[in-house]
Amino acid sequence: MMLSVTLPWPDRLLHPNARTHWGRKARATKAAREEAMALALQAGWRRAQLPDGRLDLWLDFYPPDRRRRDDDGMLASFKAARDGLAQALGIDDSRFYSHPRLQDEVRPGGVVIVRITPAGDEL
Repeated sequence: MMLSVTLPWPDRLLHPNARTHWGRKARATKAAREEAMALALQAGWRRAQLPDGRLDLWLDFYPPDRRRRDDDGMLASFKAARDGLAQALGIDDSRFYSHPRLQDEVRPGGVVIVRITPAGDEL
């Protein structure tokens, strides 16, 4: 079993180092969660048969430019989308064990390729 979906690059307002008004961040958080849920449902995740227990959440971050980034900032920026994915699956996101991988390849606009596998299965 493996689920896959491509999501847009996280909004810069969601990065932990962003200094922004709480209202703008709240709107960005809601939009990211809803978009991730909608794209996962569109990819057929609602009908997914999941095993019990932990799930590996493989996150391949393809940046929109060559600026330096770190994986912990990217993972924090992805929190709202992670919540949306869990909501699409009807599970608690505490079942996810995240594997963030910041790729060297630049993609226009940036994307995050998400794959979910049973815990312990390698990609």
